[in-house]
Amino acid sequence: MCAMVGIVAGGGRIDRPLLKAGWAHHKFKAKHNSWPRTHGVAMNPIDYPHGGGNHQHIRKASIMARSAIPGQKAGFIATCQMGLLHGMVKVKEI
Repeated sequence: MCAMVGIVAGGGRIDRPLLKAGWAHHKFKAKHNSWPRTHGVAMNPIDYPHGGGNHQHIRKASIMARSAIPGQKAGFIATCQMGLLHGMVKVKEI
């Protein structure tokens, strides 16, 4: 076993910004279809449930139940409950 002395060649290469969209294009070209990423509110309503409207807003609650059908699951899926729980049965201690 030999010990390595020094630093790794090319270290810190990913720390610099890409600066140009063309450089990002060539970087993500090898990583399937992850770039450019379009927001759902910027799409048309036929393309995404959050799309459409005169302004870029979701226009309804973005929290979806885990039991929702696949075409309906857009946004936050089954997030934890925040705030007061309404309609719960309270247990009285004796």
